[in-house]
Amino acid sequence: MDSARTYKRRVLMKAYRLNRLFNAKSGRCFDVAVDHGFFNERSFLQGIENLDAAVQTLVDANPDAIQLTVGQARLLQQIPGKQKPALVLRTDVANVYGTDLPDHLFSRVIEDASEQAVRLDAACVVVNLFHIPGAPEVTDDCIQNILDLKPQCDALAMPLMIEPLVFKPNAEAGGYQVDGDLGKIKPLVRQACELGADVIKADPTDNPDDYHQVIEIAGDIPVLVRGGGRVSDEEILQRTHAILGQGARGIVYGRNIIQHANPGGMTRALMALVHDDATPEEAAKHLS
Repeated sequence: MDSARTYKRRVLMKAYRLNRLFNAKSGRCFDVAVDHGFFNERSFLQGIENLDAAVQTLVDANPDAIQLTVGQARLLQQIPGKQKPALVLRTDVANVYGTDLPDHLFSRVIEDASEQAVRLDAACVVVNLFHIPGAPEVTDDCIQNILDLKPQCDALAMPLMIEPLVFKPNAEAGGYQVDGDLGKIKPLVRQACELGADVIKADPTDNPDDYHQVIEIAGDIPVLVRGGGRVSDEEILQRTHAILGQGARGIVYGRNIIQHANPGGMTRALMALVHDDATPEEAAKHLS
């Protein structure tokens, strides 16, 4: 009986943290990812060379969450007041993003990740689940990371966001390129659910109108959609509107915001889509 009560309490405490991620009005989440410096890829640093200033710009635009690393979370958490975005803590580092990949690929999770997340007052932790052609050893790393992290998260009532990523072959795509093949995304999303995800952060599909199938395969686990590579304003607004209409519970975008000429305006435009059900045309007014 005591163990049953303890389990129920931990489930409830996870829900309390998730309440800080999901907007009370819309039930959706907008998480801005600025954890790119963790991966030692020069092209990822554009727009976040001065990360302190970038974080302050985002805080002023007021998304639901900001995704940061263990070394940079303080830039958000040291800001006074109670109205700042929630922290989503990146827990793993990998070397799989460059155009020219090294001979040895890896994905490693930080030590005592859930405890560090609690100390940093995070609302959630995030970890990758890679599917990279010709690199099954990296998938093995990711699965081991998740298997280690899941019981830590349960013990400390820390929500676990798993990020299933399907890569295109590096020789074909030249660096980190998302493969939007629905047939590849669905089984990886389902594996993330089976491994114990509380939230899924998944790739967009090539055809946004197919995204309800990703939502279906995830069952009752909320799905947030990744932004992927940098695209035009029109494309990101139209795609976001379409995918939200397919049942996604929110978005996790990075470079389409932080590498934008007006990151605050783009954040507000996307907030209008996510929380106010604005049309892409209405949302675009925030960019002018």
